[in-house]
Amino acid sequence: MSTTRLNILFVCMGNICRSPTAEGVFRQRLIDHQLHHLVRTDSAGTHNYHPHSPPDARSQRHARQRGYDLSDLRARQITPNDFEVFDLILTMDEDNLHHTLAVCPEPLQHKVQTYASLLRHHTEDHIPDPYYGGAGGFDHVLDLIEDASDTLLDLAREQVDPFTARGLRSAEAARNHSRYFSSASVLATLDDLIAAKQHK
Repeated sequence: MSTTRLNILFVCMGNICRSPTAEGVFRQRLIDHQLHHLVRTDSAGTHNYHPHSPPDARSQRHARQRGYDLSDLRARQITPNDFEVFDLILTMDEDNLHHTLAVCPEPLQHKVQTYASLLRHHTEDHIPDPYYGGAGGFDHVLDLIEDASDTLLDLAREQVDPFTARGLRSAEAARNHSRYFSSASVLATLDDLIAAKQHK
């Protein structure tokens, strides 16, 4: 019997650069904090440009330099079933957001958010596509994704392991928590979805 309590999907355009990087980074965060058995991660693209392909070699190389292994991930396109299965769907930019919402059933659109809304230490409003740029672009994407991943880890831990999370969080951290978002939509989404699961 699965012990998964939270399912998170990362979405970009082709699923070979940003979204597999986001999946790989956050997966390692979960492993490091012994939460990988409680949170399921996956990634997908809004377009089926690279079906079954591994992440871009540059994404893999830059991720590997920071201790993240993306080699087992394979590209796929987002499917109608994803909107049913995943509790939170995090897109890398506004274009990804619009394409994802366009194929998402209206009653489930509250699950779709932008990953940049979780940034704590950066002011960007999206995770830029590094595909046509140089090495610096891939490093910048990793900087942003690591930042957002730390916030997502806090939120995930609050949902799947609330007693540990509350015990670790200081009063100052709790006050700062409300400043991590431009709105409370991501936190509200997680709370509502988990509550709904518990009442099924």
